[in-house]
Amino acid sequence: MTGDPFVAHRSLLFTVAYEMLGSAADAEDVLQESWLRWAGVDRTKVRDQRAYLIRVVTRQALNRLRTLARSREDYVGEWLPEPLLTSPDVAEDVELAESVSIAMLTVLETLGPTERAVFVLREVFEVPYEEIAEATGKSAAAVRQIARRAREHVAARRPRMRVSRAEQQAVTERFLAALRTGRLQELMEVMAPDVVLIADGGGFAAAALAPVHGAELVARVLSSASQRAFASTTVWLNGAPAGRIEVGGEPAAVSLVVEDGRVTRVYLVRNPRKLTRLDEPADLAR
Repeated sequence: MTGDPFVAHRSLLFTVAYEMLGSAADAEDVLQESWLRWAGVDRTKVRDQRAYLIRVVTRQALNRLRTLARSREDYVGEWLPEPLLTSPDVAEDVELAESVSIAMLTVLETLGPTERAVFVLREVFEVPYEEIAEATGKSAAAVRQIARRAREHVAARRPRMRVSRAEQQAVTERFLAALRTGRLQELMEVMAPDVVLIADGGGFAAAALAPVHGAELVARVLSSASQRAFASTTVWLNGAPAGRIEVGGEPAAVSLVVEDGRVTRVYLVRNPRKLTRLDEPADLAR
């Protein structure tokens, strides 16, 4: 069955669905639904199989997004994307790594379903406007307008500058070392004064229910967790160096935004339902 186009493009299709949904579990469900639809298609009438499959996955992901929008309104505390273990190779494609970063997926969460689909397909996968129009049920002219609005929206909210992998790794390791020792001063020194901590426990694990602002307060919240049995390792999550930690035997994932050599944003995922993809690297592709 390896000759099947769906199998050949599976990594790409998973990446499209994951970027639209921010959830690997939901992306897998979308792929399952898309596969069932693809299985019933007359392949001889499909001119461009890759484009056709992207359209199928986009439609399924849009349906799922609209359903999820209602359930996420009832989510306990802050909602963060599901972190994925990735190989360092993903970071070689800078644009792919940025598009799947926790920071970017969190920004994409502030877009409406159609805007998100248009942004992902156009900006990340460079799908022609006409094909996006077919996938979303809009006119090509409307898609161009939506793409422009979505670009402006994302540009206003994304991290202001890119840092090298070496700098991201060095700052991440300093942050995790300070966390391990529980030294408030060292933790504060590695963070920007206006750092923001966003934690996701989903009602299943202890986590701040609203964003925590300021280095001193963030340091206190984090160091109180590290007073319990604590272990951490540097891993690659969503295309960037990040931390996999254990607090009192419970796993967590921490992803950082680094600017000017300091941490400006801390994303802490403690919801155990979102920590199931940390052992096997995800297959991501553009």
